[in-house]
Amino acid sequence: MLLLLLNSRNLPYPDPLHPIIVHFVIAMVFFSVFCDIAGHVTGNFNLFEVSFWNLLVASVSSFLAIIFGQFEAGLAQPYEVVKPVLNLHTVIGWSLAGLIVMITAWRFVIRIRRVKKIPTAYLGVATVLVMLVGFQVYLGTRLVWVYGLHIEPVVQAAKEGILQ
Repeated sequence: MLLLLLNSRNLPYPDPLHPIIVHFVIAMVFFSVFCDIAGHVTGNFNLFEVSFWNLLVASVSSFLAIIFGQFEAGLAQPYEVVKPVLNLHTVIGWSLAGLIVMITAWRFVIRIRRVKKIPTAYLGVATVLVMLVGFQVYLGTRLVWVYGLHIEPVVQAAKEGILQ
């Protein structure tokens, strides 16, 4: 019965929602780290507050991105060559959500201490977070632009058994 409700992209709604939500998370994480580095260098403490709130919203939003990502991945009908990339994207996505929450908790402790400079160790870990997010973006990009998940011709080819 569910298959009758799916459109030509194999979704129950017009376009994938995961990329929309996840791009919001990506921007919030990148901007948070940028604000912390800029605040650390310039001494503008207001940037530390902006950073914290961006990271907090990214933490919550990351789980929405995962929910839609898992749902849409389940509807994608991935063919064999896609599965390793999709599985890696899934594992890193869940890991990143946990990591973002942990870094947000650390950032909260830094915030309540009202420091004048962000600890170098935190900036290092935040930079690693940005690199991991960048790698996750690369994997997600491959899923759409190389393997064509939820792209109409690829969905049609998978339904016809052309892709395996």
